[in-house]
Amino acid sequence: MRNLVLILGDQLDRQSAVFDDFDPEQDVVWMAEVAEESTKVWVHKARIVTFLSAMRHFAEKLRTEGIHVDYLKLDAAENPGSFGVALEMAASRLKPKKIIMVEAGEWQVRENFRARAESLGLPLDECEDRRFLASHADFAKHLKGRKQLRMEFFYREMRVKHQVLMEAGKPVGGEWNFDQENRKSFSKEGPPLHAAPRCFKPDAITQEVMRVVEARFPEHPGSLVDFDWPLTTEEARLCLHDFIEKRLPDFGDYQDAMWTREPWLFHSRLSVVMNLKLLDPREVIAAAEKAYRSGSAPLAAVEGFIRQILGWREYVRGIYWHFMPDYVGLNELQATQPLPKFYWDGQTEMNCLHDAIGQTLRYGYAHHIQRLMVTGLFALLLGVRPQAVHEWYLAVYVDAIEWVELPNTLGMSQHGDGGIMASKPYIASGKYIQRMSNYCSGCRYDPAKSMGANACPFTTLYWDFLMRHEDRLKQNQRMSMQVRNLNRLSEGDKTAIREQAEAVRQRLQA
Repeated sequence: MRNLVLILGDQLDRQSAVFDDFDPEQDVVWMAEVAEESTKVWVHKARIVTFLSAMRHFAEKLRTEGIHVDYLKLDAAENPGSFGVALEMAASRLKPKKIIMVEAGEWQVRENFRARAESLGLPLDECEDRRFLASHADFAKHLKGRKQLRMEFFYREMRVKHQVLMEAGKPVGGEWNFDQENRKSFSKEGPPLHAAPRCFKPDAITQEVMRVVEARFPEHPGSLVDFDWPLTTEEARLCLHDFIEKRLPDFGDYQDAMWTREPWLFHSRLSVVMNLKLLDPREVIAAAEKAYRSGSAPLAAVEGFIRQILGWREYVRGIYWHFMPDYVGLNELQATQPLPKFYWDGQTEMNCLHDAIGQTLRYGYAHHIQRLMVTGLFALLLGVRPQAVHEWYLAVYVDAIEWVELPNTLGMSQHGDGGIMASKPYIASGKYIQRMSNYCSGCRYDPAKSMGANACPFTTLYWDFLMRHEDRLKQNQRMSMQVRNLNRLSEGDKTAIREQAEAVRQRLQA
């Protein structure tokens, strides 16, 4: 054979560059399910099923086109459990002249394949991943000459380059960003009527994968009872059209809002299929812009949604590849606390964390504010080691791939990079959660209190965080108002808060 075309679980793209010169008479596609990908962190069962079932569906699609797919299943007797050994076995058996693959989405995976190809004495061609709108060279050009990185400026460049929501060289509506309009909370009555997102009953392929995962990883976190994720490009497009029609119009208003036992609200659920490369982000952006142009969705909602894809998604990928491998070890705030065990079972009296983590374990999903301002916020205020938080996020969310998860977690959520990803720590007291949700209703803790038996741990830890990092934070212009609020506290209050915060830490370590 000529080429062994290697396809990973997050590269399920029929338009991929690896197929540009593909000859079914001479080339073979190689795909492998290996246990190491499900055990390097304690991976949620739904995340494992999502990857493996999507891979099997993609392989079947290729076979219907007459493409030879050499596929190693997880439960195959000859499966060695690691990519490197599995690739060595395949190369020995198939004897290719060259290996071709799209660039990996994780730094260590890329390095491992490069080393293995070298040890096999085989050339390795790494093709650019065309499912992104900014290449590594594009991001390097953006960085040149900049002392500080800020997503907003990158986003504006991307809008201009790709002519998204632009008219006569200017942003539609006269503004680049309508974020101020997109921070509404729900009334006491809760979310307005909204359609549940399109979902898919597991077919025979998915059901078989579910059986394998339950048998192979019975102790892993999460449930498969509600598994209903899209796993093919056709299903992904149905989800896209469903979101554009039924939830995009209200997405802008309520993208930061939270409500008990409402996991989906007005969010798209499209990050999974975009990250697996089953859906081109250009198609998603175009559908959203068309909704605005046709009058079926307001500009603020469309711009806010597009910013998440054209701005944040592309930006975090640039950050990841520019700063790795050192980035994963950063811990600017010198946080050392262990991750509380309730992150793995949701058993806590704090309603917000109980609901957000319970939802995560049930579905493998939480929307961006639940991740940033509930689970992430508590870990930041508590002082959890950011690498432990990163490993949890990578494990429990079905859309988690390291290039997107790591900068969002270690950088934006935990401020472990000291400001590379975000200009300030995203911190708040329990009052923020009360304002943006109904989580505090009926909770035993009072978000207005930082001291006493019913003080909200978020609020206690918020003031403690400000005191622990006061010298650093008062140098940050965006934090000046929050730091000045420390002047409202007497020395006695400060001592009491520090003692109560330490008691929270000790209790969570017990």
